[in-house]
Amino acid sequence: MLHACYRLWNGVEIPKVGLGTWLVRDDAVAQAVRSAVALGYRHIDTAQAYLNERGVGEGLRTCGVKREELFLTTKLAAEIKEYRRAVEAIDESLQRLGVDYIDLMIIHSPQPWTDFHAGEHFYEGNLEAWRALEEAYHAGKLRAIGVSNFERADLDNILQHGSEKPMVNQILAHVGNTPFDLVEYSQKRGILVEAYSPVAHGAILGHEEVGRMAARYGVSVPQLCIRYCLELGMLPLPKTANPDHMRANASLDFTIAPGDMEVLKAVAPIENYGEGGKFPVFGGTLYADGRLEKGNYKRRS
Repeated sequence: MLHACYRLWNGVEIPKVGLGTWLVRDDAVAQAVRSAVALGYRHIDTAQAYLNERGVGEGLRTCGVKREELFLTTKLAAEIKEYRRAVEAIDESLQRLGVDYIDLMIIHSPQPWTDFHAGEHFYEGNLEAWRALEEAYHAGKLRAIGVSNFERADLDNILQHGSEKPMVNQILAHVGNTPFDLVEYSQKRGILVEAYSPVAHGAILGHEEVGRMAARYGVSVPQLCIRYCLELGMLPLPKTANPDHMRANASLDFTIAPGDMEVLKAVAPIENYGEGGKFPVFGGTLYADGRLEKGNYKRRS
């Protein structure tokens, strides 16, 4: 499964399962990347807001696998809604990662995190950021471009006014929280849907019905949930720095029966993610040296 790929609308192949690195510290993520690659992972996902691009780049350069055999994703910080700043940030990511190109770069959110889903769509700012991604794509710095956390109205803004269609929309999607309308809307337009936190930030682990179903299949709850995303044509991005969990998360050689998929689709929405719901990127001041202070997020040199 780790070497199976989806094909983006521009022809670029992207491995069907990736390793998420959210909350993996910069000084630990290089080893996590090396461990994942040794187990067969070829798709690594990071972001400017994760503050670990340097370490991810180190891991890729020292993993023993050729760069062209690896797929690297990073994300333009959600707060960047100006063309010139976006241009600078793209080059900064290339420099921090220590690579000549990035396979996929996406806008992390249509809103700055402090305004996340507060009603404002930042249409003009997203078009400015998108123009910077388009130019970097045409210049060969990026092999593919996309968005994250974009709802239908945000997608329409890019589809109607951008020069390139997004190749990916990375969204929160898991058993107990699958935005089926948005998934279908994206897929019908040739946009691959990536599912971050496919194990619901861990909140699904204690779900009795899901646990019983996983036991019937002889798999773990995370394996069942990751397979669920694949059955829906999405690309799951389970996050872990634990090699044992990496290995288990990639053991997906089974299918979920249609009737069981309907049961999983109907699982009641998860209302409380516990500690996993405290998103550290939702506010703070990010300094050029990597320090993050809580408060209103903005970039400072």
